[in-house]
Amino acid sequence: MAEGVLVAKRRAGDGARWMAVVAEARSAGPAPGELRAETSGGCRRPSAGEAALEVSWVQGFSNKNFGFINNQTVCYPCGNYILFLDIETKKTTVLQCQTGQVGAFAANANSQVLAFSDRRLNPIIYIYTFPELSKLTELKGNAQLDYTLLAFSFRGPYLASYSSVPEFVLSVWNWQENILLCSESQPGATVTSLSFNPMNWQQLCFVNESSVIIWHIERNNDEHHLKRNPVKLPDGQGSVSLHKDLFFPVSHSEDPYYGPDLPVSAIAGLVGDEAETFMPRNYIKPSVHPTAHCWTATSEIYLGCKEGYLLAIDAETCSVSVLQQKPLPEYIRKISDVVSYVRREVQKKKGGKPKDLQKPVLFAMAFCNEGLYAAGSEGILFFYHIKDLQYEMKICADILQPISSLIFSPDYTVLLLVTDQGTVYTYKPAHSGEAVKLLDACSSCFLAADFLTPGNKYCVSVTISGEVQVWFLEDGTCLSKLNLDIEATAMACCPSSNCVAVGTKRGQIYFLDVTNVEAPRVVHRIFLSKFPVLSLHYDQSGQFLITRATEGHIFILDARPSKLFQVLGYIVLADEVLDLSVVSDFKNDLVEVVALLNVAEVQRARLEIFCLSPALTTDNDKYVNEQGMLNASAVKKEQYDLDYPLSSAVRLKDNIVYGYCTCAPFICKYHLSEENMLENPSLFLSQKRTPSNQFGSGFLCLSPNSQWLASAAKDGVLFIYHTFTMDILAQKHCHSYQGGGIRSMVFSLDGKFILVNGENDGALVCLKWKKIKKIEVKEAAFHWQSLLAILNKSTSNENVVLKSMAEWQFDPESTLESLPEEKFKEAPLKSSNVEVTEEDGNITSLYSASTNDMTWIDQKIKKVIREETRRFANQKKELQMGIKKLRKTIQEMMHENEQVPDIEKLEQQEFNLDIEEQERAQAEAEQEVARVRREIEMENLANRYLQDVIKLECWDAMCVEGRAVKCFHMACEVKNYPLKERSEEELETLEKVLRLKKIETADFKVQKKNLEIEPETVLSKEEGEKAEEVMADGSASYCLIGSLSSQYGGDTSILYHQWDLHTREQKVNQIVLLKDIIYKVKTAFNKEFDIVARQKEQEIARVKERNLRVREILAQLNLQVEVWEPALTDDEIPERALTVQNSEIKVEKYLTQQEREKVEMLAKIEMERRLAAMDNERLRALNDMMGGVLEVKKEDILKMDIPPPPFISKPEHLWNDEENKIFREHEKKVKELNEEKEKYRRALENELKKLEASIQKTTQNFDETVCKLSERKMKLEMVIYQEELKILNLVYALLLNEELDTREAGLHNFLMKKEKEKVKTARTIQTAKSKIEAYIETYENAIAEEKNLECGFTKEFADVPANLLDELFQLYKQRPKIPVTEMLLDTANPYGGRSGSAEDYKDALTLLMKAMDELDSPEHMPNGLDPSIWEHFCLARRNKVESEELVKWKALTLAEMQAFLQRRMDDDEKIKSEIEDIFQELTWLREEKMKLQLNLTVQFLLKQGQVELESTEIPDYTDAILINKSVIEELNCSIMAQGEKKIASMVECKEFSKGIFQLEWEHKKMRMQIEDLKQKAWDIVTLPISKDRQLFLTVLNYDSRIAHRISVMEQTLGIMDQLHKKNVKNRQKRIKELEKCISLKEQANYELSLELKEMLVSVSERRHVFEAADTQHVSEKIAKQRYQEILKQKHLRRLVKEQEEQLEILQTEVERLRSRTFPIL
Repeated sequence: MAEGVLVAKRRAGDGARWMAVVAEARSAGPAPGELRAETSGGCRRPSAGEAALEVSWVQGFSNKNFGFINNQTVCYPCGNYILFLDIETKKTTVLQCQTGQVGAFAANANSQVLAFSDRRLNPIIYIYTFPELSKLTELKGNAQLDYTLLAFSFRGPYLASYSSVPEFVLSVWNWQENILLCSESQPGATVTSLSFNPMNWQQLCFVNESSVIIWHIERNNDEHHLKRNPVKLPDGQGSVSLHKDLFFPVSHSEDPYYGPDLPVSAIAGLVGDEAETFMPRNYIKPSVHPTAHCWTATSEIYLGCKEGYLLAIDAETCSVSVLQQKPLPEYIRKISDVVSYVRREVQKKKGGKPKDLQKPVLFAMAFCNEGLYAAGSEGILFFYHIKDLQYEMKICADILQPISSLIFSPDYTVLLLVTDQGTVYTYKPAHSGEAVKLLDACSSCFLAADFLTPGNKYCVSVTISGEVQVWFLEDGTCLSKLNLDIEATAMACCPSSNCVAVGTKRGQIYFLDVTNVEAPRVVHRIFLSKFPVLSLHYDQSGQFLITRATEGHIFILDARPSKLFQVLGYIVLADEVLDLSVVSDFKNDLVEVVALLNVAEVQRARLEIFCLSPALTTDNDKYVNEQGMLNASAVKKEQYDLDYPLSSAVRLKDNIVYGYCTCAPFICKYHLSEENMLENPSLFLSQKRTPSNQFGSGFLCLSPNSQWLASAAKDGVLFIYHTFTMDILAQKHCHSYQGGGIRSMVFSLDGKFILVNGENDGALVCLKWKKIKKIEVKEAAFHWQSLLAILNKSTSNENVVLKSMAEWQFDPESTLESLPEEKFKEAPLKSSNVEVTEEDGNITSLYSASTNDMTWIDQKIKKVIREETRRFANQKKELQMGIKKLRKTIQEMMHENEQVPDIEKLEQQEFNLDIEEQERAQAEAEQEVARVRREIEMENLANRYLQDVIKLECWDAMCVEGRAVKCFHMACEVKNYPLKERSEEELETLEKVLRLKKIETADFKVQKKNLEIEPETVLSKEEGEKAEEVMADGSASYCLIGSLSSQYGGDTSILYHQWDLHTREQKVNQIVLLKDIIYKVKTAFNKEFDIVARQKEQEIARVKERNLRVREILAQLNLQVEVWEPALTDDEIPERALTVQNSEIKVEKYLTQQEREKVEMLAKIEMERRLAAMDNERLRALNDMMGGVLEVKKEDILKMDIPPPPFISKPEHLWNDEENKIFREHEKKVKELNEEKEKYRRALENELKKLEASIQKTTQNFDETVCKLSERKMKLEMVIYQEELKILNLVYALLLNEELDTREAGLHNFLMKKEKEKVKTARTIQTAKSKIEAYIETYENAIAEEKNLECGFTKEFADVPANLLDELFQLYKQRPKIPVTEMLLDTANPYGGRSGSAEDYKDALTLLMKAMDELDSPEHMPNGLDPSIWEHFCLARRNKVESEELVKWKALTLAEMQAFLQRRMDDDEKIKSEIEDIFQELTWLREEKMKLQLNLTVQFLLKQGQVELESTEIPDYTDAILINKSVIEELNCSIMAQGEKKIASMVECKEFSKGIFQLEWEHKKMRMQIEDLKQKAWDIVTLPISKDRQLFLTVLNYDSRIAHRISVMEQTLGIMDQLHKKNVKNRQKRIKELEKCISLKEQANYELSLELKEMLVSVSERRHVFEAADTQHVSEKIAKQRYQEILKQKHLRRLVKEQEEQLEILQTEVERLRSRTFPIL
């Protein structure tokens, strides 16, 4: 072919704009006005003889379950496929799910089957065999959306499934017979793992993020039931707490005041299911969070937690134990610490988080005979050797990647390690070596794939995470990988070289050298712009690389390595670019680029086509401007508007364009010619519309030879069309809608292969032609050969250059730190953003980073700025000089302005040359002021609203506002009671209660009259009536009423008696009446308070009047004394707080311009008035002549003064007689005036004292009144508290009654549930018994048949000779050895030693029949026996064996049925005991309610000192009775009279015996004197003389002798002291040695105590387990306990009677002895 057309295509749309149902899209026609397909444009299905696609290979990793299907093969799902990987040969086999994406997945290596579900509405579970890959069966359940988990049993044909929203159903299947055995719903439970017990398929472990449930599958012949057994997990600290049953407390503690102890649910008022499960927040402790689990050979479960604990769960008892690490020896612990330290340091250097190896978080577990293998996010494989409750841990391997799964092969020789990153390792425990990499997939989704030149041997793919893989096209072998560590967005392979371009989200393009497919390397990187790269396209000749970026940017690069991938330029289109197509015209040596634009204004598509010529590479500067943008003349753009919106478009030769429509599933064909234009020359209509039979947004891709058109969409189905006829050539469902559909696809150059990768399913699928016409293959091969002929020379040259390029070195700091992610999201072009500094005016680019970190566009901009700076350097210098001169001139003018007077000064703003900047600053300031003003106004508005609310609630709503009255001279304050106006509803309720009380009182009087009850009846018989009489008389005390409110304005006659409050209505009415009394008492006090408040106002007014006179006197006396002026405070006038005085405002008030003018005018008028008042001649004359008054008053006498004579200034000797006379008269007048002044001053002082004393007395009297009012309020508070205490007691009684009712309702509801369970259990037991009876009959028949076979042997072979008959009978009883499967013989399998269910016996029968073939061989036939008889004998023996196995199987089934019946009977007994407990609880509850109604809480008033208690304990009044006070007083009077008589007689006896006692005393005194005299005489006679006394009498120098003896004793004491100190030192040394021994013993004791604690814990756990296993009947225990209590009570009563009799005897004996001792008394 001389000319060819190549179209490189990538998916363009970000998401579909619509979604349609497949059936409607394929069957129903479009509605009127919508897009319609022409009849001629209809597509036909591919026939059987045309073409078909098949899967060549699949690669990917979905991060789901792995599983062994046999000893050498592992399988795992990926997208729509399940991949089978041979761990020896590394070969992969593919199984496709025909209905879409694979959902849940499970594999069973024992049966070599696998199960998986699809992800569609009403999903189905498929069972396939391996290696045949044939479908065995389909399991159809009731799931509507999806299955989340599947699990096979270790043995037997059982499969467990769990469905997600909305059912959440756990189901158990028999997959061989396609039977649903049982199912159970778990609403809202999200399960993380599910597994069968390998030793017992009737146990299932059900694990979610916060709980573990063990399900028991109970079987009754052909019936199966699921029984739920939740496991109580430890809390976050690892402690296992005992379960508290809050609905049924252990004991009922009863308080005489607070009542019985009820459950929390009853106190909360809960009834129904909530009451049974309610738990307060303080009781809830967060439990551990399970992460992984595995079963052991002893039916235990090892469980790993996020908190780092390792738990052991007993599946039978559901008990949990926390495993502890065994303490290591000292030397091993030191080595372990050193190793841990080294690991932490290595992790820190690598920048990772240090790993805690002592307490790792386990996410995967696998059990074997040797112990437990476990791993987690640390990437380390641990081995746990567990013994009892301790384990030893060692490290087996470290793969440095988080491990998500551990799987053993069926023969337990290989351990599979699966990581989250897609890498799979194998580890062989027997060899204890390193983990070997088995699979190196990528967990990230594939982004794109392309074929490496020449396109028939290798292909390249890239993931979103930036990992590039090279694949061998024939079998999909991964040859190499290269991780770019950056988010990729596009990828393309160059046709002219083995170069791969990868675009990133940061706007970079990496160029890879793949000439060596086993070692790809990065050779170059270009940083185009800050816009993400959306797609990359090479032209067919490999000359240009077209890059599509956001915001309409298209960059053109030279694709050849020899040109170092030079950027030729870029184009900016007006609208968003949805898709690009590149067409190479080899004839004209042009490359046409077709850009599909999204026009936002109209729902139509637009095509822009521009051409690229080779001249761009040779003479680039001619076609590009300074900023790198291509000129319009260089690209020759053409624009076409199409009639429908498109998501993708491709162009063929002859101006044919195919587009994928977005508004409907159609492919439109356009012919871009002038003949096809409408009146509007830019709008083109589609010539043909072909239904695409797909839904969701899609895209088109053209084959290299332009013969095939591929269509892909969200549904995941790939369609191949003939480009000229648009007939469907082939189709393939290679991906699914659940996985996001198809992301991208590409044809190989030779047309033999197609690469398709999904959006989110992580699968890369390689398709090849299964069958196709030979002509199609020949055309594709011819085009490929022609293209290779054109590219061969340039390819070899460019590959040589590519190989010689040095490897590009990654610089993470420049790529990551300098270019943060946020800056790439919005990066508009800035071509002229520069700033000029004030000082020197240097131009600084905003992009000042190094060249390597700058984008290509920024480098162009920087180059332009640098060139402009160089070109205009002179003008720049002139401007800088002019600016400096201008600055200097302005500074001189400003300095000169500072020197002139203020009136001549200019304002600062006058020197501002930048008026616009000034106005802008002023506008910003005004805006800020307006903003602050708005905020202040809003804040003030909020405060005013809050003020109004508070005022409305606390002031306006009050009919009596809260006020206070304070004393004048004391710190005493009395407040009134603020009262709200009672609502109409409260008043109506009160009136209703009063009417009801009147009716009850009248009814009681009528009943009293009818029954003719005596008024003198004892109060104990008629307490209520007597109380009424006592209150009516008014002479009784207030102790029975319980308060003194009647003395303070309350009417207590309307109240119920305290001992009559039995019903709820009476208590509620009593509360209403008590509230009314409190209101009246407060109202009465408020009246008294108002009187005192008015009195204070009057007193203040009087004090103010007297203070006026006091101030006058002080002024006359000219005394500077402060006058005490009383005033009301804010507490006494609270309404003052609602108004703001001017004195309270501390800031200057803001005035507007009008307000300021008004204030200035008022001030001016006031000043004029004052000036006019001062200019008054009359007043000035009066002041000058008479001091301003016309008459001299008495009050002014102190101001009077007699002027001296005028000659007083002369000397006295110059005075004449007349002057002397005048002077003497003057002195006389002065003396009289002074006397008058003194007299008046004393009068004023006396008056001042009287006024002050009067003020003091009146204020003190008022203070006494306030103190009395305070005392009254204190008593009133006591009265109010008394009434409120009554209300509280009544409210508590009502609350307790409601709690008891709630508890009773909850118990009744629980009882109903238990009775229903009892009925259900009884029916189950009855059904099970009937089935067992029927089955026993069948079992007995089978036994009888088996015995009949043995008995009939002799009859059946009667014609055989006797000697042969005996030999045949021995052979008849002979049985072959039972064959054992390889699994049971395998000692490495920890689960191989225990038989399973009844199905195992069926398998054993089959094996036994196979083993019987050896015994049936003619070799074992006795000599002389007819062969026909031998055949008949073998058949009879087989029947006998089958009968024996049938009996065994029926016996096992019967045992299971009987065990099921026993469990149901145990459940029935348990329910019975629970029902009995409920009845006992209800009985106790009714008794408590009766006690609450009868045992009332009565409030008494007792005087202080009347009752004295020896201790603080409250005495027990259970046996007390209530009697009248008069009875006690009469009894006291009679006792006092008798006592007085007794005292009188005792006084007489005392006086008579007094004389007797005196005579006896004198006689005794004389006898004692005689004895004293005799003793003195005897002492004188027997006086002893000691040796000391003899020495004292005989020795002359007695003192010196004594001194000598003292000195000797002192020396002896010194020696003894030294010896004592020495002994003390020895004892101290001994003490220190003993202390050391004590410390050692204490340490040993501490260690022994720790061991003792652990042993006690284990002993207590074993004791709890033993006690929990006790199955004695609860009813018998209760009966025995009750009988023992009755006997004990009877014995105690007998002892009490005996002790009472003994006390009576002792009391009589005491009286007898007292009368005998004191006969006079």
